[in-house]
Amino acid sequence: MRTFADSNPIAATIYFLTVSGIAMFAANPVISAISLIGAVVLFVMNNGRKSVSTHLFSAALFAVMALLNPLVSHNGATVLFVMNNNPVTLEALIYGICSALTVVAVLYWFHSFSQIMTSDKLLYLFGALSPKLALTLSMALRYVPLFGTQIKKTHASQKALGLYKDDNIVDSFKGGMRIFSVMITWALENGIITADSMTARGYGMGKRSRFSLFRFKAEDIFLICAAVVFSVLSIYGIIGAEFEFYPYISVPAVTARLAVGYASYGVMILLPVIIGVKEELKWKYLKSKI
Repeated sequence: MRTFADSNPIAATIYFLTVSGIAMFAANPVISAISLIGAVVLFVMNNGRKSVSTHLFSAALFAVMALLNPLVSHNGATVLFVMNNNPVTLEALIYGICSALTVVAVLYWFHSFSQIMTSDKLLYLFGALSPKLALTLSMALRYVPLFGTQIKKTHASQKALGLYKDDNIVDSFKGGMRIFSVMITWALENGIITADSMTARGYGMGKRSRFSLFRFKAEDIFLICAAVVFSVLSIYGIIGAEFEFYPYISVPAVTARLAVGYASYGVMILLPVIIGVKEELKWKYLKSKI
């Protein structure tokens, strides 16, 4: 069963760029709310109920941003109350809520992007643009976890040798500096070994070939076309329909054009859900034929 996470990396990247880009630059609370709903749904589809901490962090961030804006910005004509001789206005509160919606929605989108776009997909994506950039990225992705593992080994070996004392800040600092010095030497040595190994294998001597497990399928072409078409319709529908927050809240009139923009963005947001439901129904149908 092929889900949205199994889409071609290029198609998935185009989708994430369109949905998050419109949410960031639209400055429209309706678009931000739709984007947040779609981002949370996609996140739950990928993680289920396992990431409660992420939802709690997002809720706390939303509350802090929504409440912080009226405390630092006193623009607006509708005063709710006065705190320390500073007016807290309704317009500033609504603006803070809308800004928090946008920020939290984009964070959810990027979180799902980091989960779906694994290292091999990123290498495929950048390898088509620049082979050297892809090589640099692959080496960085390899050395980051390797560096962490080597730090743990070095720390454990020095602790076994008795070079640390319990609850001694000075000794802990000296031990950290020793580990840092050891790791710098280790990283430079591994860099030299890697360079010699690549030279011995003839890297850069001839024409470079590229292997990839990812292929374009009809579903990927459909996803790209749908993302482009719905994003154009969304931008066309919401352009010019601006929300005004200061000094009074001004909401644009809901016209047929604006409704088309909202509907197009809503459908685009639900594309991963639509793909997942379609594949689930297809899977159940095939199982019923067995």
